[in-house]
This record gives sequence, structure tokens and C-alpha cells, in this order.
Amino acid sequence: MTIRVNNIRISIDDSIDKVLDKACKEAKVNKKDIWDYKILKESIDARRKNKIDLVYHVEFKCNNESKVVAKANSKDVLLDTTELDEVFTYGDKKLEKRPIVVGTGPAGLFAGLVLAKNGYTPYILERGSCVEKRTKDIQGFWNTGKLNLESNVQFGEGGAGTFSDGKLTTRIKDTRISYVLEEFVEAGAPPEIMYSGKPHIGTDILQTVVKNIREKIKSLGGEVKFDSKVTDIIVKNGEIKGVVVNNEYEIYSDVVIFAIGHSARDTYEMLLNRGIEFEQKPFAIGVRIEHLQSMIDENQYGAFAKHPKLRAADYKLTYTSKTYNRPCYSFCMCPGGLVVAAASEDKRLVTNGMSEYRRDRDNANSAIVVGVGSNDFSSSHPLAGVEFQRHYEALAYKVGGGDYIAPVQLVGDFLKDEVSKKIGKVNPSYTRGYNFANLKDCLPDIVVKVLKEGIMDFDRKIKGFASFDAVLTGIETRTSAPIKILRTEEFESSTIRGLYPSGEGAGYAGGIMSAAVDGIKTAEKIMKKYAPIE
Repeated sequence: MTIRVNNIRISIDDSIDKVLDKACKEAKVNKKDIWDYKILKESIDARRKNKIDLVYHVEFKCNNESKVVAKANSKDVLLDTTELDEVFTYGDKKLEKRPIVVGTGPAGLFAGLVLAKNGYTPYILERGSCVEKRTKDIQGFWNTGKLNLESNVQFGEGGAGTFSDGKLTTRIKDTRISYVLEEFVEAGAPPEIMYSGKPHIGTDILQTVVKNIREKIKSLGGEVKFDSKVTDIIVKNGEIKGVVVNNEYEIYSDVVIFAIGHSARDTYEMLLNRGIEFEQKPFAIGVRIEHLQSMIDENQYGAFAKHPKLRAADYKLTYTSKTYNRPCYSFCMCPGGLVVAAASEDKRLVTNGMSEYRRDRDNANSAIVVGVGSNDFSSSHPLAGVEFQRHYEALAYKVGGGDYIAPVQLVGDFLKDEVSKKIGKVNPSYTRGYNFANLKDCLPDIVVKVLKEGIMDFDRKIKGFASFDAVLTGIETRTSAPIKILRTEEFESSTIRGLYPSGEGAGYAGGIMSAAVDGIKTAEKIMKKYAPIE
């Protein structure tokens, strides 16, 4: 048992040592009687711009925990009796072949890691390149416009999140989250992600983290093969029997996890043609907006904007249009980051946001997106959402002038439907360069209308959000998977036994943490059915 003390508030100028002092005072316990003390969560309370506080939740052990909590008589002093480890029972069914994991995004990496740790020696296949080569391919694309269709911001070791901000925030509540964070730290992530209220790793550090997780899987008996695209599946009597790789060779297994990303459109098509049951799923599209990070900092922190204890400020904004009954919201906000070219198909333009660990670039950027769904698509076909994305990505490529140059418009001109003529205070950071254009030419009319409403609403929440010089870069389409691959309560495909759809690309997650957790849960389902490989 441990004691938890919540809502310990200290001034931004206080030493971190004061947290333990206040915890002891609140719990009415002597500091010398405490051991195994750790910070569970740190957050910033910036609601009062003239007084910013840091707020902590901590836990510790001491003698007679129950009596300490009773004596404290405070709603913020709690006894945590949670059982940390439930008894896990392995299945007894024999696996004839090693399980296969398709994809090395968060779901695939953590499914593979858990299987490897428990003696299942998984075989992991990734269509893209290892992170070392992938980094060079992406930089080459940003410099020259030469796109590698299999090694890019969407495809390759670590998944799309590796070349984003590495945000680890999630709305799900699951005990597996701590395990994921611990593995990240062991692999080289900053230790503060264990308790930060808004943890992030950053692209520069993530590249090392995913490589180290790969090496750990290999050291535990797993095998990881890159440039190995699953081009078909082998099915017999409604059961998976293996996969075809690069249209060249076959690998056999009765258990295959498909942890593909939300941009694996050709793999979606292959699975659909093989009888896998899909359904459409709503997502969102829009633009990237850039402001000076200093403006966001000043809005969020006031006079404390340059305080050394404060990180680059972020924001999360939501709006619902009453006129059009559509949500508009910020997504993947990247403080001190870049807008990056994130295409994965020829002559289709996509943007994304990226930050490094320090988040020290001049601009803040975020996607500002509007919800779309079945009523917006051209048909009831399961992949109609994919075609919807492709249509507007092709328009964005054309409107930008080709060569993956992005169409850009100042917010003031966007609101007036005018093409911009010059840049103001905010310099676009998009990594392939830009041309001025009218973004309404590469977005659905309804999205443009709701974006205008949303931007004006957000300006009431963050003064200057709708400033004339703020930059809009088109377009953002890959907010989440446009499909869901249907699966049973045991996480198997509803149509093919032994095939396990998992993670964001299968429609069951929305970010690094939820995808990793879904990958772990998928691995657990397999382990509860099958015995470890001898």
C-alpha cells in the first residue's frame, strides 16, 4: 500500500524540494519516516496570469499507512490499495509458427515487445525502412521533393508519430499506460514523461527510443525485418495461415497482428479484397495554423512568459458550429515546431506538425480541423473516406503548384477569400516551401465555412489567434483512420480467425499512447489463448 497526496501547490519560483515538505505537512507525517517517494504528476496552473503555480500529485510509503491517512483527515490524502499485478494465465493452445506482427508503429512495437518478453519470439514486418535510413529519406524528400513511397513521414520504423511531436497525452484510463512510459524511459526518453501533465518526447529523441525498443525485441528473441511490405494474406477455411511479403515470398503463421498505420491505403484495399470486414469511420480535415510562439506564450502565461521553469505554451481549442452542426478543433498542437511535408502517395499533398524535444523554434503550429463523415463521402463503400482524402490531397498538390510545395494563405486573407501577396510577422515553416493560393480551392466548402467560424471563436479565447499575419498551410487530412476493421471481443477479425486488427490504423486508437495500449491488449489476448513457444 502507498499513500497518495494530491493537489500540492507551490509557487513557480519555489524549489521542487518544497513539494515533499508540503506533502508531509498535509499527511501529518515526519519526512524521515518516508521512503519510496515519487512524483506522479506535475501540471501548470496558469489560469491567473499574475500568479502561476505548479501542482503536484505524489505518492510514498511509510509505516502504518492506514493510520497516517486516518490521522490526516484530508480529501487529498488517500490510501492506494490498488493491486499492481494481476495473475496472468497463459493459454495452452500450441502455436505451430511464430506470431507475425505487421507494422512498427506504437501498436506493433508494443505488441511485439510484450510477445517477445513472454517467450513468443514474434516475427515483425515493416514496409518502411529502419529509423536511421528513414530519417535520411525524409530529409531528402524535404530538400528535393523526391518522395520514397515506402519510407516517409507515414511509413517506417516508429510509425507516423516518430516524425511528429511525440505527444504522450491520452484520454484513455488504463494501467498499461505506466508500463508504456517506463519502457520509453528505459529506451532513452526523458524521465519527466513519467509525471508531466503533458508529456512529450520530441522527434529528435524518438528516433533513438524506437531504435532501442527494436533492439530490445531482438535481444528477447524477436525478429524485425524492414522494407518488408505485406502484399497479401494466406487464408484457408476462414483462418489466417500466413502472409505474402513484397509479392516475393511467404511466411506462415496462425496468428497475425495487423498494426498498420492510418495511411496504409493499399493494405486496406488488399484486406478488403480478401474479405476482411470494414466500415467507414468519421475523421477530420483542415489546415495547419502558425503563430509566433512568443504570442502563444504571452497569452497563456502573461508576465511569466519567459520564466525558465515554463515550457513553450500549448493550447487545446474546440468549437461547434450551430449553423452547420460541425465540430472544429485544434489537433496535434506543436509548440516551437515545424509544419512538415507528410505525403505518402505520388502527387498528393499532406501536412503534419513536428516538434523536437526542446520545442525552441520560432513558431507554434497546430492543425485546425473540421469533422467529416459518411454524409460527406461519395458512396457507402468502406473506403469512401480514403477516396475523400485522396481527392483533396490531389487538389492541394495542384493548388500549391506541384513538387509538394504547399498552398499558403494568411488568416486575414482566408477570412476575406483573397489570395495573399506577402508574408507578415510569421514566416511559414513548411519544409518543402510554399506558394500563395486560396485554400478554399483544396478544401470542401463546408470545411471552409466552419474553419472561418472556428478561427474567430478561437480568437476570443486566445487574443491574436485570428491575427491577419497568422499563416494557414494546406492541407491536413490524416488526423485518424478513415476506416474501422471490425473485430470481436477477443480482438480477432470478425471474418478471418487468427487475424488481429490493432492500433490507430485499424480504427481502435488515436495517438501514440492509446495505440501502444491497444497493441499490448492485443498481445495479451493472444497470450491468453496460446502457450509460449518452447
